[in-house]
Amino acid sequence: MITIKNLTKKFNETIILNNINLEVKKNSTAAIIGPSGGGKSVLLKILAGLIPYESGSISIKSTNIGMLFQKNALFDSLTVEENLLFPMREQKGFIDSKDKKKSEHFLEEVGLNGCQKLYPNELSGGMQKRLGIARSLIINPEVILYDEPTAGLDPITSRKIADMIINLKKEVQSTVVMVTNDMQRAFQIGDKIYLLANGDLKKGGTPEQVQASQDPALKQFIYGLQHGPLTQEQV
Repeated sequence: MITIKNLTKKFNETIILNNINLEVKKNSTAAIIGPSGGGKSVLLKILAGLIPYESGSISIKSTNIGMLFQKNALFDSLTVEENLLFPMREQKGFIDSKDKKKSEHFLEEVGLNGCQKLYPNELSGGMQKRLGIARSLIINPEVILYDEPTAGLDPITSRKIADMIINLKKEVQSTVVMVTNDMQRAFQIGDKIYLLANGDLKKGGTPEQVQASQDPALKQFIYGLQHGPLTQEQV
């Protein structure tokens, strides 16, 4: 479904992504972990077509792409219902009774039924995250990009969000790329896990393979070790 070959991205001559290669099969989930500021969000925005890149190629066998931004990107002046229906209005140019019924279904799926008339600032962080996920899914995207879907959430809410992502993925049969620093959620959601650090993307494996890996960088990140290849320049 998604094929990235030799992708390179620079900011002011600083290489952020260095010849990245990645293949994500249809209906699978790739979880990308790595240090903050390492280019994970940049990679997602490139896949979404939001920012350009210097060289390489990207092939996505769909134009129907949904994205959850790290800070949800909700419209403060729109109600919950209006935020949820926004992608459909943009896609079709109008909203009908079927769309409203569909929005009610998704609000129920994410536990926000009855919140239609509330505004984002009246929702908790977890509720805003759930609304962002519902909005990314309402157009039945074939590809979904999640940027830190559980960031800033308590462990219980984080687990609920992850369960919801898994269940809704099955419902809409989507291919998922998720970036996260939450290792528990990476292991829970990802079919394959990749480490993006210092501009390089390490070949991924299943959660079981990653946990058993002896790769120094993977071990350092997973277990939060102070010393290793990810921090050697600071030693």
